[in-house]
Amino acid sequence: MASLFIFGMGYCATRIARALVAQGWTVTGTQRDAGPDTVAFGDEPRVLAALGHATHILSSVPPEGESDPVLARYGAAIAASGARWTCYLSSTGVYGDSGGAWVDESAPVGAGRRSARAAADAAWLALRSDVRVFRLPGIYGPGRSALDRVGAGKAHRIDLPCQVFSRIHVDDIVAGVIAGFDGPAGAYNLADDLPAPQNAVIEEACALLGLACPPMLPLENAGLSAAQRAFYGENRRVANGKAKRLLGWKPLYPDYRAGLRALSAITSPAKASAQPTAASNDQR
Repeated sequence: MASLFIFGMGYCATRIARALVAQGWTVTGTQRDAGPDTVAFGDEPRVLAALGHATHILSSVPPEGESDPVLARYGAAIAASGARWTCYLSSTGVYGDSGGAWVDESAPVGAGRRSARAAADAAWLALRSDVRVFRLPGIYGPGRSALDRVGAGKAHRIDLPCQVFSRIHVDDIVAGVIAGFDGPAGAYNLADDLPAPQNAVIEEACALLGLACPPMLPLENAGLSAAQRAFYGENRRVANGKAKRLLGWKPLYPDYRAGLRALSAITSPAKASAQPTAASNDQR
């Protein structure tokens, strides 16, 4: 029986776990506070025992400081395990700022603000011959989208007209990871087909909710945290062609409009019957 062990049962990993359990897999993983189906990250005997039985291993844990905590503590055990598939959820932040140009997996990594992430990305790829690294842009989905930020009055529109970002619906990450079970090892970008300004995403969310758009603000007057300001310091379009070619994957939500419409239908039953499905809006 296929068995997945996950380091870091967070937003994406939990949805991957649910999808595989529904297919009959055995899934367990680590959390800071262990629950009925998880173990504490620091409970080394139980983690090592679980790794010994896993056919598949996935880490969604980001670096802490300058190091990857999973590799630091369990890297040797993962490298020596009998698992037949290993995966790391990375970030397209490893590419740094491309000035709005397209980047694919052949682009250099490590020059941007995510130097620790780039180092972890490279270390995972070097750990074993079966490693898949999925580089993810801005992640959105149920409970974590522009709809939620707009509804909570926390959305911003920043006056940076040439700024473009890529994003990915969490369910498309799940599909990409599962497609990676049978595809070749290596690094893959999972992103939708339409990089777009963050302002356009906020405006679409406002339209779906029937709310006024927040005012357009200069970056220095928007009251953003240092991390949020750093986000606007990079500008790139992420290409997803490799995952399509080699994994047979394509996003169910090919752009932010399809993704937000689907989320809006979920959160608003009155709109559900009026909204077309995301698949029917794939205009490619």
